[in-house]
Amino acid sequence: MTILGIESSCDETSAAVITDTNDRLTLSANTTATSLNLHAQTGGIIPERAAREQLKYILPVIQEALQKADTTLEAIDAIAVTYGPGLIGSLLVGVETAKTLAYVLEKPIIPINHMIGHIYANYISEMENGKWKMENLPQFPAIALVVSGGHTDLLLFKKHGDFELLGGTRDDAAGEAFDKIGRLLGLLYPAGPLIENLAKDGDPKRFRFPRPLIGSDDFEFSFSGLKTAVLREVQKQKTLDDQTIKDLARGTQDAIIDVLTKKTLKAAQKYKVKSILLSGGVAANQTLRDQFLVLSSQFSVKLFAPAKSLCTDNAAMIAAAAYYNYKPVAINAITANPELYFEAKQEV
Repeated sequence: MTILGIESSCDETSAAVITDTNDRLTLSANTTATSLNLHAQTGGIIPERAAREQLKYILPVIQEALQKADTTLEAIDAIAVTYGPGLIGSLLVGVETAKTLAYVLEKPIIPINHMIGHIYANYISEMENGKWKMENLPQFPAIALVVSGGHTDLLLFKKHGDFELLGGTRDDAAGEAFDKIGRLLGLLYPAGPLIENLAKDGDPKRFRFPRPLIGSDDFEFSFSGLKTAVLREVQKQKTLDDQTIKDLARGTQDAIIDVLTKKTLKAAQKYKVKSILLSGGVAANQTLRDQFLVLSSQFSVKLFAPAKSLCTDNAAMIAAAAYYNYKPVAINAITANPELYFEAKQEV
């Protein structure tokens, strides 16, 4: 089986091709175009601008993915597409393109929840020859942490398509907190990678910011209070010299990582899981990955984290999610849903 994946939920436009040969799933191509440079100029994503760029990118990206995979649309067995959550204009570009292709080519179409897609990036690993394959697969039950600019969610997976949302953020997501605090520090968007780099030379003892809800009995998150605490500290400073910015970055990153790791490991222990799956853009943070690796090893839980290139939005994760949750639907049953979320025990 060969699946064409399409992802266009935000500012990336991506197409990927995965093939199942002799029970071995290989990612033959994963092509992504982004309008991030445009949004960096304004300090955030402008939805209409992102959608206009995606209209230009979508067909060339699909064509390039097919060429890299040395295949054609006619040879594709099914099409997978993100139908939410995300920006409505951006989602429509991908959804309507996928529906048109599925109709013309008479191919099955599988709608995928974007956030579930992120989790399935953990089923892809790099081969020595530069291609990708899926091996050393996570075992169930598993705890999945989806941590990005718009989401910070913990899910319990019992099997493919059977998951339960344990908790999410009540306000700002972790990635959103990185970006907003980065703005306070005068950093460009997206600020997460910049904060990570600055934090390497920061003093961990100078600023200790609050860890909201870290001791609560639930699996909820909250990062707006952290943002406010950093703002107050910035206002206290007469000047933001280079070392102070590094120290503030360190204090910010330590607080976020502390909350994410402790909440996730608490869930892993409670539900006696075999695997922890990191996913989302913030999962590319190496300090976060290292801390998870150290802590998870103490509880005999195997940690999975996608290749950093697969942490941000991409179509490979959408195609992978479709492969493991192969549930085609009628073309007219698919509608872009920007508010799509998780539901307990909901099949993808």
